[in-house]
Amino acid sequence: MAPILEIADLKTLARKRVPKLFFDYADSGSYTEGTYRANESDFSRIKLRQRVLVDMSGRTLETTMVGEKVKMPVALAPTGLTGMQHADGEMLAAKAAEEFGVPFTLSTMSICSIEDVASVTTRPFWFQLYVMRDRDFVMNLIERAKAAKCSALVLTADLQLLGQRHKDIRNSLSAPPRLTPKHLFQMAMRPRWCWNMLQTQRRTFRNIQGHAKNVSDLASLGAWTNEQFDPKLSWKDVEWIKKQWGGKLIIKGILDVEDAKMAAKTGADAIVVSNHGGRQLDGAHSSIAMLPKIVEAVGHKIEVHMDGGIRSGQDVLKAVALGARGTYIGRPFLYGLGAMGKDGVSKALEIIAKEMDVTMALCGKRQLTDVDKSIIAESPF
Repeated sequence: MAPILEIADLKTLARKRVPKLFFDYADSGSYTEGTYRANESDFSRIKLRQRVLVDMSGRTLETTMVGEKVKMPVALAPTGLTGMQHADGEMLAAKAAEEFGVPFTLSTMSICSIEDVASVTTRPFWFQLYVMRDRDFVMNLIERAKAAKCSALVLTADLQLLGQRHKDIRNSLSAPPRLTPKHLFQMAMRPRWCWNMLQTQRRTFRNIQGHAKNVSDLASLGAWTNEQFDPKLSWKDVEWIKKQWGGKLIIKGILDVEDAKMAAKTGADAIVVSNHGGRQLDGAHSSIAMLPKIVEAVGHKIEVHMDGGIRSGQDVLKAVALGARGTYIGRPFLYGLGAMGKDGVSKALEIIAKEMDVTMALCGKRQLTDVDKSIIAESPF
């Protein structure tokens, strides 16, 4: 095997080991995928200042996110169907994050359940909430997250309607996959993936099946899921969720200054500048392009995080320099998971940490908490 040196190497390996329909799910955006591509490319437009003859010893990337100590300002983002990139994927990723010292965020639309992840971790993880029409189910999710001692609730605000992702439609994506000749062929081409999947019973949305009303089999699960995202979700619901949860609240999916101001008024602990990885409104700005504007508007009132397009430690450092107190990685850890399971997630975190550390030093900084706009030579935003 060629040496794994960057996130792109993990992506290449994952493409070879994960069935096409699930790799495409992770590696796609909505419609033309213009915003998905901009999330990545806009980072390269930000230039750094190289500094020399400064003391580079004793460096540290440690900081806090919503008051929790983290080894570096990176959390694993909530990603749906993670357990279809690799068997028991959410459990493996959570263990890797815990060992490394960064937060793991479990998606509502995960394959492994809240209880599954709690059974293999000792450090509290975060839980991401989609607000469904069935408010009793939403309450059930919140209570289960409390019982699992999750330390933060991440409310996703930008999925009231599902952006069309052409690859998923063409692939007839489902979990578990439909056993059509096309899908059977794709899976047969990935024997390692198949073998791992045969060793687990976790192959469907375990946060939902058996917990939501009248959802007990695959047919009822599909029908329920298709109709449950709530287009009526509003700021009033945030107040209700905050009251029901009673703990740290992070609002994810903020891409507009006015929305950021509204979010700051809710009393949430943090917001995540995000366009859902380019999977919702195609044609929107990249997350990194909007980050400085949002930090300027509300950074003194609420902790600002960001996700979208991060593919290296340099990207994380640029986001921090532009005001982010924390960042989230989705695809980088999914590539690692699909490529090498838990070891691949650990590898992705190691790559990002090393790139961050070296870049920070070459920009003349020793502590992550000292990184600011002074390391930026040119910013197009």
